[in-house]
Amino acid sequence: MQDDKLDTPSETSTPGDAASSASPVGGTRRVSSAELFAGAREIEIEHNGRRYQLRITQTGKLILTA
Repeated sequence: MQDDKLDTPSETSTPGDAASSASPVGGTRRVSSAELFAGAREIEIEHNGRRYQLRITQTGKLILTA
């Protein structure tokens, strides 16, 4: 019998637990923007040899530029 709650954090987990753990099998890894940015308003992401900037706007939206 399959347990449908395998991909959800337990009630005793802390907010960073899901982001720092490995991706669930067949699931999507979730990272909070607060953890990703760690207090900054802009970060750089390297993907396939290119650098991208991900930033938080004044209205709280995310913009990704190459």
